[in-house]
Amino acid sequence: MAASINTHFFLMITLPAILIILVFSGSATAQLSSNFYATSCPRLPTIVLNGMRQAVSSDRRMGASILRLFFHDCFVNGCDASILLDDTATFTGEQNALPNRNSVRGYEVIDTIKANVEAACNATVSCADILALAARDGVSLVGGPTWTVPLGRRDARTASQAQANQLPSPFSDLATLISNFNDKGFTPAEMTALSGGHTIGFAQCSSFRNRIYNATNIDPAFATTRRATCPASGGDSNLAPFDTTQNTFDNNYYRALVARRGLLRSDQELFNNGSQDALVRTYSTNPARFNTDFAAAMVKMSNLSPLTGTNGEIRRNCGVVN
Repeated sequence: MAASINTHFFLMITLPAILIILVFSGSATAQLSSNFYATSCPRLPTIVLNGMRQAVSSDRRMGASILRLFFHDCFVNGCDASILLDDTATFTGEQNALPNRNSVRGYEVIDTIKANVEAACNATVSCADILALAARDGVSLVGGPTWTVPLGRRDARTASQAQANQLPSPFSDLATLISNFNDKGFTPAEMTALSGGHTIGFAQCSSFRNRIYNATNIDPAFATTRRATCPASGGDSNLAPFDTTQNTFDNNYYRALVARRGLLRSDQELFNNGSQDALVRTYSTNPARFNTDFAAAMVKMSNLSPLTGTNGEIRRNCGVVN
């Protein structure tokens, strides 16, 4: 749901239609439970919240960064912590895929939380579950809604850079975005709600340069402002906020879209004389409705193809397979 979020979505938050369709498994999803660690690691929620509180206190952008990290994990083979696996001489993971390279951040925050969890509950809690909790807490800590996180995921033993390269693009039109999210089981309305993750975070100049210099559905004053730090050539990694309250989770993202001030093409496509215009207008004037819909869509996303039972493993270190 970037740069806290510089490739679409979240963010995060980013490429053509997703080729791999992840199906929802009713039996797998049913195995997730909010009280999965109630006995085996009762301090887990507190440890994760304290870790995120410290991270956001040190760097307010980290709420957006962890949200995007979670999105980019879940949209590639499900919420299995595959994005956390480091490359080695014999293993190529997802971290250097085009949507992630030099833009996804927050790995060290999850590593720190994982170390604290291991100290309290050795070899018990998956990195995938820690990331899911951290994303929720990061949003809440910067003013956003909270939700109940289903737990019981296990960690992947592999990753796919090729599939990570198919994450939704910041250059996509509405039809492509709807298709991308439909492939993951999301309705267009849920996609529009999830895109609201861009109410926090930043994007890199390379992801919005074409829009601010060539688009016609853009406020001229906004384009001029953004050009000041995103030249026609060079400065690819220069950052710009998605909206004017980039460190606070609110509905200003949608108000910006109505004003034709969406930063990415994929943002403005949600309000461009298309099927999502009415919902964007609703969210722009009804923050409570947005918060409710966003939280519900995040729970649904966290249920994307989890590894459960004897599948996967509980990594001791999030960056390497046991």
